[in-house]
Amino acid sequence: MPSSKTDVNSSLMESRFGNGKLSATRIGRRIGDERNALMSEESGIEREFLRHTLATLAYRGGKAIRDAPEGFGAFKAGETSRTPSQILAHIGDLLDWVLSQAQGAEKWKPRRPADWNGDVERFFKGLAALDAYLASDAPLAAPAPRLFQGGIADALTHVGQIAFLRRLAGGPVRGENYSRAEIVAGRVGPEQSTRRQEFD
Repeated sequence: MPSSKTDVNSSLMESRFGNGKLSATRIGRRIGDERNALMSEESGIEREFLRHTLATLAYRGGKAIRDAPEGFGAFKAGETSRTPSQILAHIGDLLDWVLSQAQGAEKWKPRRPADWNGDVERFFKGLAALDAYLASDAPLAAPAPRLFQGGIADALTHVGQIAFLRRLAGGPVRGENYSRAEIVAGRVGPEQSTRRQEFD
């Protein structure tokens, strides 16, 4: 039985690396391999969280734009406010930007709004492209937290703005207990679960 902290550490090293049979180089390599495996696992968890966040954006954003009133894309709450089409186009710009950051070729290239249906289509295409990259083995050129705190968090904010404008335009979105929503990583298209706990 080890009689001291030094003996305990020695015993642990022997159980992990053998009794003096591995060179310092081989020990360092093994420690490096274990560290890389741990970092890879952490990266996988972060990527999965980002994918769930995108699925949340698809779910909540899809609800905000689904069955919008006629002409809603051009609705203005005030002279200086942005229209829903302008906001949705901006969300598309944000998703393209985040993807470029993840790929290591960061660029900001805003596009003018199309018609409402075109902006809706771009929204879901942007989500699908970013989700596909996160689901792949391709490396992230930017840390996952930075991807989240920038464009993705901005997009969630703007979805809330669209939902608010729906109410002002006379076509409010029903409230929902989103913590109970069936949101699944990878489900980033317009087809979402219809099992909802909604309220007025």
